[in-house]
Amino acid sequence: MSTLRVTAEKLTVHPHPNADALELAQVGLYRAVVAKGAYRTGDHALYIPEQAVLSAALIEELGLTGRLAGAGANRVKAVRLRGELSQGLVCRPSALAGLDLARAAEEGVDFAELLGITKWVPPVPTTMNGDVEAAAELLPWVDIENLQRYPGILEPGEPVVLTEKLHGTACLLTYVVEGGRVLVSSKGFGSKGLALKEDERNVYWRAVRGHGVPEAAARLAARLGATRVGVFAEVYGQGVQDLAYGVDVRTAEAPPGYAVFDVSAEIDGQVRWLDPAEVFAEGELPLVPRLFEGPYDLDTVLEWASGRETVSGRALHLREGVVIRPAVERYSPVVGGRAIAKAVSPAYLTRKGGTEYE
Repeated sequence: MSTLRVTAEKLTVHPHPNADALELAQVGLYRAVVAKGAYRTGDHALYIPEQAVLSAALIEELGLTGRLAGAGANRVKAVRLRGELSQGLVCRPSALAGLDLARAAEEGVDFAELLGITKWVPPVPTTMNGDVEAAAELLPWVDIENLQRYPGILEPGEPVVLTEKLHGTACLLTYVVEGGRVLVSSKGFGSKGLALKEDERNVYWRAVRGHGVPEAAARLAARLGATRVGVFAEVYGQGVQDLAYGVDVRTAEAPPGYAVFDVSAEIDGQVRWLDPAEVFAEGELPLVPRLFEGPYDLDTVLEWASGRETVSGRALHLREGVVIRPAVERYSPVVGGRAIAKAVSPAYLTRKGGTEYE
């Protein structure tokens, strides 16, 4: 999941092709369905992104009682309204009356706390949970922002790599050379500086042991002269999420599905991000599928984001999306961090019965 920020944004308004009383308000590359005449191009309004959880008072004020997602009907989710994909909410809550929204947009003010808006955190299945311990040496992962919210992360024409975004649960492994220690965590626990104690029932530990990840990380550390190596991967299969890629993690006959999407290494006191395809030998570890290498073009990215998965080799179900990064690692001033983004398939966003465990 990307970070939750509720900000004022400048709108571009488009006609709704299938409804006379509706229009489409565009924020970045997202479009949200709004009432016709509510906004004009150039206006500023609040944008509440997907996965935001709203208070009962705000839901009532916006006239959304019973119309949002989740058991409490309080979560913002992508939906199709009269055939058009609507992602997030565009509104002007009364709590912001009198505020200069154009200035707030320029300053990047986050209104989430003021409005009582929080980020949805899905329940964690037992197989992804366990006893934890403090892990100060765990190399952290960073949230990947959506290209549609921040379209300027990448420059047109710059060389990029597109990899398939898998629908699983992020597994963080850090190999610490001193003492040969192995730290394993989930995205949620890792963000708190916690590691999962080894347990043969835990899906993350089953995956890293079953695929020989600690050994591969140790070999890489030796080759690089690194003091720590971080291996970041997606653990997937039936029993993890609703898209399973032909793998069932509920049986002990084979390890859970596992695919590396990123690597970091601490060398001479500095943490560097590395391309998994360049640092691991062919077949050493399973890697996420590499779909495209070439000049960055938005239409090309969005085309690759949709379609069928390639992990199983059998196109068993829809693709979640793609991750886009420069061919050469770099900094992005747009997000104040790594130049890396994701693009998600509309079919994935609007599928029925989907799960979103971290």
